[in-house]
Amino acid sequence: MPYYLRNVLLVTSDKEMSNILKKIEDLKDYLNSFRPFPQDLLLQLKEYYRIGLTYSSNAIEGNTLTESETKMVIENGITIGGKPVRDHYEAIGHAEAYNYMYSLLYKKINESDILNLHKLFFRAIDLKNAGKYRKCNVSITGSEFIPLGYKEVPMLMTQHVHNINKASRKLHPLEQISDLHGEFESIHPFIDGNGRIGRLIMNLLSLKHGYSPVIIPPIRRREYINALESYHKNNLNALRELIISVVYEEMKSLKKIAGKIYKNKRCYYTS
Repeated sequence: MPYYLRNVLLVTSDKEMSNILKKIEDLKDYLNSFRPFPQDLLLQLKEYYRIGLTYSSNAIEGNTLTESETKMVIENGITIGGKPVRDHYEAIGHAEAYNYMYSLLYKKINESDILNLHKLFFRAIDLKNAGKYRKCNVSITGSEFIPLGYKEVPMLMTQHVHNINKASRKLHPLEQISDLHGEFESIHPFIDGNGRIGRLIMNLLSLKHGYSPVIIPPIRRREYINALESYHKNNLNALRELIISVVYEEMKSLKKIAGKIYKNKRCYYTS
């Protein structure tokens, strides 16, 4: 059981949540029937989500770049007038960390991988602390929850990585991924960048299990923050419901894409 869930009563999903998980599994089976996807499509999807996840994850933390501006910064190296330099560095750093995340899809995750994600994201912003656990105690802005002291971080992260690599026999993979995300944010291992690195890890785990990326729209920022706050108070369902709902919506979008592929293939073979 994850470190932060010891002595916590796990609340089982209600019927509605079980139905959504069933629909997600049906969508997963449908998508699997089209594998392997064409290589050019995989590259397009990878790039599409690199922009989408970079924009949404940064926007949740207050980055002012729009999605189209994020795309221009990442793909064309364009500086957006009137926007903070840090916002540009965050876009570039997140895109680099995203690329590294993809290199971890088929390997066991270790602590150095998480540190490298942080280093790639943060090296142009704060090289001194990039890729290093915090060396001071911190608080979370707007939260009543106080993470444990910095001296506990190495031990907590060792346990967290163990939890990441250990499959749960009781939980659906997306429920476990949600709980692990809450656990990471509770540890708050870095001085800054915890949200973005935590969401990259969450996306990595979702992709490893064959699901879509987890794109939390900025419009749901308050819901996301409240769900994390509920997690800190041992209510696990709010975060689970949010994560599962966004995966469901993204899986439906991928189904539409797969349907178009099938249609094109059918036309090709019958022409």
